[in-house]
Amino acid sequence: MQRRVFLASGVVAGLFGRHALGDEVVRANGFWMPEEAEPHQRSFMQWPVNRGVHPDRVFLEMLQQSIADIANAIADFEPVVMLMEARFAPQARRMLSDAVEIWDIPTDDLWCRDSGPVFLRNAAGDLAVAQLNFNGWGGKQTHAHDGEIAARVADRLGLPLIESGLVGEAGGLESDGDGTLIAHESSWVIDNRNPGLSREEIEARLLSVLGARKMIWAPGVVGADITDYHIDSLARFSEPGKVVIQMPEAPRRGDPWSRAAFETYDILAAATDAEGRALEMVVIPEPWDTRVTSDDFVASYVNYYVCNGAVIAAQFGDAETDAEAEATLARLYPGREIVMLDVDPVGEVGGGIHCATQQMPAV
Repeated sequence: MQRRVFLASGVVAGLFGRHALGDEVVRANGFWMPEEAEPHQRSFMQWPVNRGVHPDRVFLEMLQQSIADIANAIADFEPVVMLMEARFAPQARRMLSDAVEIWDIPTDDLWCRDSGPVFLRNAAGDLAVAQLNFNGWGGKQTHAHDGEIAARVADRLGLPLIESGLVGEAGGLESDGDGTLIAHESSWVIDNRNPGLSREEIEARLLSVLGARKMIWAPGVVGADITDYHIDSLARFSEPGKVVIQMPEAPRRGDPWSRAAFETYDILAAATDAEGRALEMVVIPEPWDTRVTSDDFVASYVNYYVCNGAVIAAQFGDAETDAEAEATLARLYPGREIVMLDVDPVGEVGGGIHCATQQMPAV
């Protein structure tokens, strides 16, 4: 399960110019990060345009069509906003449903889970945006526009931007909306994001800014992909107390992803959440007979997106595991339509549907 390729930006950003921490704002206003399956106001996505990142024009158009297919599928169930510089809108509109709204906020790439706004909510119905200070996964990719997206969306919506004091990505953690976070250390406790900070310091800041009470860590994999192994391609909360995880049949010699998958499984299966519940583990098998067979292709069923009334997930051409994944998601999310899409170009650049989306909670 290799991830997207590296594209050095020439600068590895650290914790420079951090604002005052927002911990006291979160505590005073009771903000927390809701679980994805809770009702949404809308979904956000980003239009990939940067030719330095995607130099092949034909492939870029294929990738844009896949992003449009995801947006159009979500738009059947809830409002969707696609972020892009205005000059790209005429071309994008030919691929996008009329139901998809376009906002003039410049983008580089498509990874809205990582560079988009991370929304918090409180019991009074107020919203805020947590600032995780996206830096191109540790300076591995250009992000001049993507690094500004969270702040620009917060500004357009008139929402407070709460500083985390960290550099990271929302794809690198999972929230159950009930006090528990899970993450791989490899994408947080690392000098290309958070130099000089211990795991305990990073944990304290994440729990504080996201309004959670317990963090469950697994080691992950450092340096083998651009994200340093985001948790959202391996394990997800489907509800508090329940984790869905994609597993190979056995660890494979020389494959760090399969070893890490079993390691993460064992840690989560032995853990309890913030409410003291043992985590129920639901396994989806890894596909093997996929349409794309390159080593860096990401074929993750658990990198799905939950929207109002539906689950939008990928299928990879393996009839047996595609069907099993669809059936498992239907059991996990009763009453929601399961929409399976061929979005192979997104897998070819190292991610999935969840990586390309970001939810705005309803209030």
